[in-house]
Amino acid sequence: LCAFEAAGVVPDCSPIRGGTDGVRLSERGLPCPNLFAGGHNFHSVREYVPVNSIAKAAEVIIRLAHSFTHS
Repeated sequence: LCAFEAAGVVPDCSPIRGGTDGVRLSERGLPCPNLFAGGHNFHSVREYVPVNSIAKAAEVIIRLAHSFTHS
């Protein structure tokens, strides 16, 4: 959560329905978070991702990677 907070992003930690590899791994005891891209109106003709949301997602991922390489 520190990477999210450092990037000024409030994480939504609610479970989502699955079908992904991460869901299968989580069911087996290995928690796999879904990293966000900041999209809206998923799987509709009005689906979109604001550029600033993509930038924030990239910032969080960079901070996460940095925290693992410097721990």
